[in-house]
Amino acid sequence: MSAAVGPIAAPAPISPFRLGLRRFRRHRTGMVGLALVLGFIAVAALAPLLAPYSPIAASWDAIRLAPSLAHPMGTDEIGRDELSRVIWGARASLAAGVLSVLMAAAIGVPAGLVAGFAGGWVDAILSRIVDAMLAIPFLILAIALAAFLGPNLRNAMIAIGVTSAPGFMRVARAATLDTMTFDFIEAARALGNPPWRIALRHVAPNITAPVLVQATLSIATAIIAEASLSFLGLGEQPPFPSWGSMLNAAQQFLTQAPWLAIFPGIAIFLVVLGFNLMGDGLRDVLDTRRRG
Repeated sequence: MSAAVGPIAAPAPISPFRLGLRRFRRHRTGMVGLALVLGFIAVAALAPLLAPYSPIAASWDAIRLAPSLAHPMGTDEIGRDELSRVIWGARASLAAGVLSVLMAAAIGVPAGLVAGFAGGWVDAILSRIVDAMLAIPFLILAIALAAFLGPNLRNAMIAIGVTSAPGFMRVARAATLDTMTFDFIEAARALGNPPWRIALRHVAPNITAPVLVQATLSIATAIIAEASLSFLGLGEQPPFPSWGSMLNAAQQFLTQAPWLAIFPGIAIFLVVLGFNLMGDGLRDVLDTRRRG
């Protein structure tokens, strides 16, 4: 007699996080962007170990030296090592990008959630405020706010964070309105859940994906904005390095020492490219309408 065969165990369910991570690993451009971002984060974190020289130490015997073995990226107008300044400048740019976007999300996401969930006059007032802020070009508003607060990196981050908040508010509001049409929201209301519980337990988790994509793409914009403010003298102040301030100093020596502008420009290009590629990958993975 053949042995009785027991019931076949069902495979363990895969969590949404692990499923999304598995899809992202198969996204080639997203992984390239992630590699670039992680590389720059490592450079910024290990700047004291990677920089061969002090980023603020001047040497009057090494003014505007061309790239060589001793100075792979050359030296600047007062003899500071360009490679060391590019490495340390990654800290200012990444800090400005990440912290300003976190500030923008902290302002915009709750406002968008409240506007989409409450509706009525609350939605109308918040939406009109956002429309008024979006009517002013992003960089112009950031420059005006940074100039009003004062020229330093902290105020530049505040200016970028405040001017980036309307974008998060619109994304969160649209995602909230979309989530409110689902049947489980009506079921939660039928069970007698109070509005605050529905908003926090049922709506907020379902708007995380578009907010995450918006945050990743906004970091790239914030890095460019920080470089622009530093270029105008409203960001990180000398002698501390910032890619934007390095470009500002390099504009006077483009013909004599073009490497002073080339290497900070390449750094800005690569880190912005990394965040954009990673954001596109997250959008393709998390957006079910784009998933093929």
